[in-house]
Order: sequence, then C-alpha cells, then structure tokens
Amino acid sequence: MKHACLHFPVPLHWRSLAAAAIISLLPLIFPSGVEAETAGTTPGDSEILDTILEELKAIRQIVEKIEKQGTARGQRPSRPTQATATITGKPVMGDPSAPVTVVEYADYQCPFCLRFIKTTFSELKRDYIDTGKVRWVALNLPLASHKHARKAAQAAHCAGEQDRFWEMREELFRNPGKLDRDQLPLHAASVGLEVDAFNACLDSERHLAGIDQDAKNANASRLTGTPSFVVGKSAADKINGQVIIGARPLSVFKAAIDKAVGESAR
Repeated sequence: MKHACLHFPVPLHWRSLAAAAIISLLPLIFPSGVEAETAGTTPGDSEILDTILEELKAIRQIVEKIEKQGTARGQRPSRPTQATATITGKPVMGDPSAPVTVVEYADYQCPFCLRFIKTTFSELKRDYIDTGKVRWVALNLPLASHKHARKAAQAAHCAGEQDRFWEMREELFRNPGKLDRDQLPLHAASVGLEVDAFNACLDSERHLAGIDQDAKNANASRLTGTPSFVVGKSAADKINGQVIIGARPLSVFKAAIDKAVGESAR
C-alpha cells in the first residue's frame, strides 16, 4: 500500500510488517517524479514530519507487540479494487445531483490524509466539486494506532451540528499533532463555533456509534488504510465503485472520475 496510513487486521510476521510500513512512508520522506516538484519546504512541513515520527513510533509498538507474542507467519490480504460505501446521512460537499460521487475514508492523525489535503484536494474541489461534476462524501476510518483520531472525528461531526463540519474538518487536518480532548475546543472557537454547545456534544459521545460504523463498513470492504476512496456513479444511499488508496495525484482521480462519468451516462 503506497501513500497511506496502515492498519493490519491480519497478523503478519514482524519483519514483513516492518518492511511494509517503512516502504509505505518512503514516498513521503523521499518524493520522486511529479510529486517531488511540490515537495519544497512549506510552513506545514514540520507538522507533517512530526506526525510521521508519531506514525513510526506507533509502527514500532505494533512490531514489538507482534514479535513478543511470536505471531505466526501469515499472508497479507490483497487490496480491493471495488467497494461499496454507505453514505446515508453523511456530510456532503458539492451538488447533490452530481453524476459521480467520491467517498473518502479519513483519519485526522494520518500524515497521508494531510498530504492529500495539501497536494490534491484543492484541485479536485476546483475542477470537479465546484463545477457540479462530483459530490464529495466524508466518512471516518480512525486507526487504532492514532489515539486521538476517533475523538477528532467526533469533533468534526459536533461542528456539523452548527453547520461547520467542513470548516472543522480543514482545521483538524491542519493540526494533526494537536487533537487531544483539551485542544478540540480551541479549534472549535477558531472556526466560529459556540464552544459550550460543542463541548456538550463531545461529552455526549452521540456521534461515536456512527464513526465506528463507518470504520466497520470500511473494514468489511477490506479498506484498512487511510486515506481510502470509493469513486462511482451517484446513488441515494450506497456508492459502488473503484477503490483508490492513499494520497494519490490528481491524474489518478481524474481517470477514475472519467470512468464513472461514462458509467453514469449509460
């Protein structure tokens, strides 16, 4: 899996696990090709590198745990190419009648989700969402190795109760190292939320069941890394389509969207 934060639902031999995890991080640390052209130092780079270090620490803990338990060798499941995502009642950006829907599974602590937001999403929004060609749906896949990701996902939905989901989502992605419970109200204030109502929502935990169901549905489709996407013909409640895994360039999404446009025209 390239350009994605990883979760391993099936045990692997520890050496294979370490190799897969480190290889997945190399494209971000040492970019090449087209992506290298945009890899210059920006104000957010130190934040990304700090988050990568946290990711590596989490990977090390997983490796040590597996080695200690003496996990037997196993086969890593193949990556899915098609999946179905349930979108009923989920946050939507763009024209509801757009012919193509892109469903995004994200984790607010994942450095590759941040990389996608920084390098690709703005172009997708400009060329496809803002022009009415694509409807964008946000789902949750907080990984177990990211201890604040689940609560951060809840914070986004609590912001949604005040019609600020997308603003809060952007704020959280910009601050992957500042997502503990005490800092979430600061982000709420920065996007103009009524903080007392926001805190009451967080304390109620009323959105956690939906967040966990998103993750369960993703895992059922063998989507276990973030960011993961399903690109398909628009429908009211479920989207069936092509899977894209990782912080991929615009060209990858363009090809999948164009394919889905052709299918929607049939």
